[in-house]
Amino acid sequence: MSTRRPRCFVRPPARLCGCALLAALVFSTGCGEDESSATAPSGAAAALLQYPYTIVTTTGMVTDIVRQVASDKATVIGLLGEGVDPHLYKPTRADVAKIINADLIFYSGLMLEGRMSDTFTKAGNRGSKVYPVTQIIDEKYLLEPPDFRGHWDPHVWMDVSAWSQCVQVVADALGDFDPSNATTYQANATVYVAKLDGLHAYVTKVIASIPEQQRVLITAHDAFNYFSRAYGIRVMGVQGISTESEAGLDDINRIVDFIVSDQISAVFVESSVSDKNVKALIEGADAQGHAATIGGELFSDAMGAPRTYEGTYMGMLDHNATTIARALGGKAPPRGMNGKLSGKSH
Repeated sequence: MSTRRPRCFVRPPARLCGCALLAALVFSTGCGEDESSATAPSGAAAALLQYPYTIVTTTGMVTDIVRQVASDKATVIGLLGEGVDPHLYKPTRADVAKIINADLIFYSGLMLEGRMSDTFTKAGNRGSKVYPVTQIIDEKYLLEPPDFRGHWDPHVWMDVSAWSQCVQVVADALGDFDPSNATTYQANATVYVAKLDGLHAYVTKVIASIPEQQRVLITAHDAFNYFSRAYGIRVMGVQGISTESEAGLDDINRIVDFIVSDQISAVFVESSVSDKNVKALIEGADAQGHAATIGGELFSDAMGAPRTYEGTYMGMLDHNATTIARALGGKAPPRGMNGKLSGKSH
């Protein structure tokens, strides 16, 4: 595993009272993701650490990493649940209260949670330990699509091999916060990364099984560019990188023409995005005499239901790869790589 240390905001010796800090966070403005080196608790502070300590996370993908690494040492509170769009989500007063009372905070970063960045920045400036898990990923890897100029594409979890790097950020941060269990966190991270390596191999295999002329993934929004590069499948999204963008009639007509001309058999809806634009594609293709179907519902910016296999990162990507492969003429087991999929949408 990497020895690169995570960066976070430093917690000062004295903290503002809960009510004062809550008010400051709710009504504050500003932006950015500035980070500085963290200092781990030591001596009496480390000895007084109470278990389970509290961690707040944002998306399900981040939450899953933290739960895998922290295990029973921490209570992990995920703010964004099933079907929630992180591009559009604004923290509630209850969210802010959870954030200021947390021992550590992890979020995805790269402006995925754009409407929460002010809260994270202010929390960090006031001493909370705040970590964007994608900070470890080299900028040379990141994509900057033409219609998102000036910003990185934040959907890096769609490439399992890239997302697995983020596990190290969590392991190192927890080890800094709780040095007495640092070895355990590193061991948990190693086990989890090995599982992700197996998932990456499975996704690679089943996507490669799709006939080349059908290896095109058309979805509600442009969340699959890293998936495209990692697994060799062309992608097209009706909306842009962020769901805050709106699809125009020209965008829909352009994709409809492509579906008809290339005889694409299936398009896909997403669990956290409206399906109206995808249905418009099917209707448009039908009007030109070509029958395309909805190949299934994919998880893009949010995972499946809590306490289900699809409600884990492993299950999310297993579901997506299996659903895509089977809908586009590839070969994949009906219940996925581990036989755990629910069987819906594929």
